[in-house]
Amino acid sequence: MTSALPPLRSTLDLERTLEFEFVRATENAALQAIHLLGRGEKELADAAACSAIYGVFDILDIRGEVVIGEGIKDNAPGIFVGEHLGTWRDGTPRFNIALDPIDGTTNLAKGLPNSISVMAAAQLPDGAPSAMKHLPSFYSHKIAYGPEVKKALVEKGDRCFLDMPLKDVIAFVAAALGKRERDLVVSTMDRPRHSDIVRQIRESGAALRMISDGDIAAAVAPSLTDSNVDLYVGMGGSPEGILAAAALKCLGGDMQLRMWPHTKEHRDEIIAEVGEEELNKVFRIDELILGESALFCATGISDSPLLPGCRLVGHRVETHSILMRARSGTVRRIHAVHDLDRKIVPLREMR
Repeated sequence: MTSALPPLRSTLDLERTLEFEFVRATENAALQAIHLLGRGEKELADAAACSAIYGVFDILDIRGEVVIGEGIKDNAPGIFVGEHLGTWRDGTPRFNIALDPIDGTTNLAKGLPNSISVMAAAQLPDGAPSAMKHLPSFYSHKIAYGPEVKKALVEKGDRCFLDMPLKDVIAFVAAALGKRERDLVVSTMDRPRHSDIVRQIRESGAALRMISDGDIAAAVAPSLTDSNVDLYVGMGGSPEGILAAAALKCLGGDMQLRMWPHTKEHRDEIIAEVGEEELNKVFRIDELILGESALFCATGISDSPLLPGCRLVGHRVETHSILMRARSGTVRRIHAVHDLDRKIVPLREMR
């Protein structure tokens, strides 16, 4: 009696298998970038990380399209919107990809904490539109919070945090988490544009955690139980907002995001492209990452609230990565040791 052949792998099984290739790409980017820690070579570090990511995808059987790319905002080396990643062989799975080879490039160049290599992806059926929202603004105003706050918004009546005084937002979050306001930790970036945010946080009595760069990790942190951050608020990069939204979709947290034009000229450009109603719209994660599919992975380069950085020990490098998948809700913490005498990192020569 012969046994039946096993069924062909479904698209969901393919996603489960391919998620580890995405984290391999961020690991390799971190391995290339860590050797430039503190050397003041911001663009060289970006180029090294991009080369490693390209190297992984050049041999990976997917059809990946970059819909959120790094490097456009400041003309740095990067992997740009519209680029194809993977072999693009007929019949291979199709993905939208968002990535930042190094989030916190300035920090890395200065030898400071809070730099990671990060990537998100969403699988698409053939013929489907993009699964990731395109935001034409350089910056967006963001407030990110964890699952308990999201649940409280459902139970107590939804409200727009972006239109509320920050002290009222902090009071709501504290109540949702069962904390006193003075025990709440709120994170923001150290920027002149955040002076009023800093003032309001201090006046509320909440603790303030200031970061110098890299707001993806900061936006994800409130949805991680071990991060000691309860709320993120600030005006940061719009592409970083999409990457954070993918992670929050996996973790069950949420974010409220509105485009934030930093000049009148940029505001006029956005209105001409998408209209004033879209400019003023407040997006949640399910409007930023459409559908059920979402993968998120990141590897620490220097220490951040999300991940420890790389550790060089002799001819070995220890890396710490996080890998999440929305369909299963699985979050993996991956601690890897790479033997540099034997490990071959595939690279693409950067021009």
